[in-house]
Amino acid sequence: MSLLNRSQPRSDAELNLIPLIDIMSVMVAFLLIYSTEVEVVQNSKGIEIPQSTAEVKPQNTVVVMITKEHVFVQGEAVATIAEVQGTQTPLVEPLREVLERPMLTGKKSDADTVAASEVTVIADKSLPFDIVKRVMATCSASSYGKISLAVLQKEKAANAAS
Repeated sequence: MSLLNRSQPRSDAELNLIPLIDIMSVMVAFLLIYSTEVEVVQNSKGIEIPQSTAEVKPQNTVVVMITKEHVFVQGEAVATIAEVQGTQTPLVEPLREVLERPMLTGKKSDADTVAASEVTVIADKSLPFDIVKRVMATCSASSYGKISLAVLQKEKAANAAS
């Protein structure tokens, strides 16, 4: 008789959701607390960003990323470093074409709009300065009034605070 009882499903079985709700509420509180201090800047695993003591926080801008092999605009590959080094022109033309797209720049007719347009350059710290300089010159020639170079903020020494 005990075999018959085991093969029949129990009609009084319940699922207790209270421990699951407790775990989810702790996770939500954790994510809310630790997500407020996060700055989102596109980065690639292949880029080692230089350090700085700058205090100004980055704003949401058009992002130009320079890895050891490629130049990207908003995640789209534009040119290779070999192409940038291979030309003798002071500007990177494929980069300029992408930066002048209307969806990136908005309206170009207003001088105030050009002065307020910003671009952030994220470059690997081992790249030659000539490449970074040519990319920044291309950004300024493409109607961007403000150019920022992304850096990591150095931690201040403990004795500097006292």
